[in-house]
Amino acid sequence: QVQLVESGGGLVQAGVSLRLSCAASGRTFSMYAMGWFRQAPGKEREFVSAINWSADSTYYGDSVKGRFTISRDNAKNTVYLQMSSLKPEDTAVYYCAASRFWDPPPARPDEYTYWGQGTQVTVSS
Repeated sequence: QVQLVESGGGLVQAGVSLRLSCAASGRTFSMYAMGWFRQAPGKEREFVSAINWSADSTYYGDSVKGRFTISRDNAKNTVYLQMSSLKPEDTAVYYCAASRFWDPPPARPDEYTYWGQGTQVTVSS
């Protein structure tokens, strides 16, 4: 079992950067691919990014490509999402999740087994 706790969300102005963290419990963290999703009010959960267990392969949703960067530190059991050039449309609850799948990179919520509780990111214009 893997427990995930996100942090780093907040209220920011458009154009700035923000880094989210997701701390995982358990000794099997490095066995999982990790992903970030987000969900805005009234919308479906949207894939943001994913990273494989060895951190040598990443994958991004079209809406964040070139602005967001995913990374992980297996020694710290933590995955990060560095968000730059934030836009009001990035406003959402951001969730991290763990998946046993890769190749192709998991981009659907049903490909992930464990989820965090989410952290709110609000971008004002």
